[in-house]
Amino acid sequence: MKQFYAKLVAMLAGALVAGPAFAASVVNIGSSSVVIVVVEDGNKVEISLDAGGSDVICSSGCFLTLPNGDRIGLAGGETVEIKDGVATIK
Repeated sequence: MKQFYAKLVAMLAGALVAGPAFAASVVNIGSSSVVIVVVEDGNKVEISLDAGGSDVICSSGCFLTLPNGDRIGLAGGETVEIKDGVATIK
């Protein structure tokens, strides 16, 4: 539970500093949960998304590793939809 609150505080602080327009979001439109790895400013975080779940990531650009092993660079502002481990960037 402490990790959840730590992530929440970090995300809120990042949103306040960078503003919501510059953050990327990730949405799991698949039917099963997925785990993605986000590396931002040298910090590596695993994020679990249930089916239909979403999260805001990458306030200052990052690399995203998907369940199928693909690695994507994000600048912020993108929306990444994940279905069956494959991403579509919008």
